[in-house]
Amino acid sequence: QVQLVESGGGLVQPGGSLRLSCAVSNIFFNSYDMRWYRQAPGKLRELVATITNGRESDHADSVKGRFTISRDNGKKMVYLQMSSLKPEDTAVYYCNAAVQGGINVFGWGQGTQVTVSS
Repeated sequence: QVQLVESGGGLVQPGGSLRLSCAVSNIFFNSYDMRWYRQAPGKLRELVATITNGRESDHADSVKGRFTISRDNGKKMVYLQMSSLKPEDTAVYYCNAAVQGGINVFGWGQGTQVTVSS
């Protein structure tokens, strides 16, 4: 049963913007902390942003001021608004969930590819 589906990626030029979406098919969505990760070619998966069930958010230093995580509990959706994109943002982006800042509770989905290139 697929519980996380990422979408919204694509090819953009440096300085461009994208909005990523993560649909969560789980009745406990409102209780989770939600996270966005990314994995660039040849590199480890890294945490990009987190938003708690209380809508407190945090972002990695590399994306702070450029990316914004948000959530819509009614739609069971998590978003990542990405602006001022750089080539180093190129990666597959994944979402996941946790309770009280703990380990991720779902397996990894397919992710959505973001490519920033001229």
